[in-house]
Amino acid sequence: MNERILVIDDEEALCEILKFNLEKAGYNVDCAYSAEEALDMDLTQYQLMIVDIMMETLSGFDFAKRVRSNPETEFTPIIFCSALNGEDDTVMGLNIGADDYITKPFVIGEVLARVRSVLRRSNITAQAPSRKEAEQKSDVTFNGLRIDCNEKLGYLDGNQLNLTRTEYDILLFFLTHRNRIYSREELIEKIWDRNVVVTIRTIDTNIARLRKKIGEYGNNIVTRLGFGYGFKE
Repeated sequence: MNERILVIDDEEALCEILKFNLEKAGYNVDCAYSAEEALDMDLTQYQLMIVDIMMETLSGFDFAKRVRSNPETEFTPIIFCSALNGEDDTVMGLNIGADDYITKPFVIGEVLARVRSVLRRSNITAQAPSRKEAEQKSDVTFNGLRIDCNEKLGYLDGNQLNLTRTEYDILLFFLTHRNRIYSREELIEKIWDRNVVVTIRTIDTNIARLRKKIGEYGNNIVTRLGFGYGFKE
């Protein structure tokens, strides 16, 4: 396990706890005690960043925006780890492009599971095909919606969508499994990593964000109260 992780938090004791447990799990870990300190580092060397939100001067949200605006780090996974546990905070973090959101106080086992899941998804996305390069996957389309399964990108009327990995996975699943209602438990099993604890709010928040991003096609994602979600043609 050679993944390098950067922990950014102004609580040094918490940084040390995360560093100890992540290194015990086999990761290489560095710590920065402010967003400004992290921005002075070579961020291209990290495969994952765990970022606090409430830091002096530059918040974790502002730091993440800078990371996402840099072509060299725009796809580096980010996990927010914060005492802010309101739905608006979670939604804002995910909308910025975070790959996951953990609230404090946390259970270290959950942190490790989420780290493994995010890194696994990131490695799958970045991994070159092990078979012939010529074997390309076909696009998945529905009217003005298109998913490029090779580039892992979504498009609406020819314009690229700013989707998180989870939103991309949800949209791909819905477009390839139309006209059936899936319970939240089924969606967790088919979309999320089994090692990650996923709450009902996580599912609802991700689907609500996805609906907004895909414009008029958000109406095709239907809710059946007491049953779940589906994509209706």
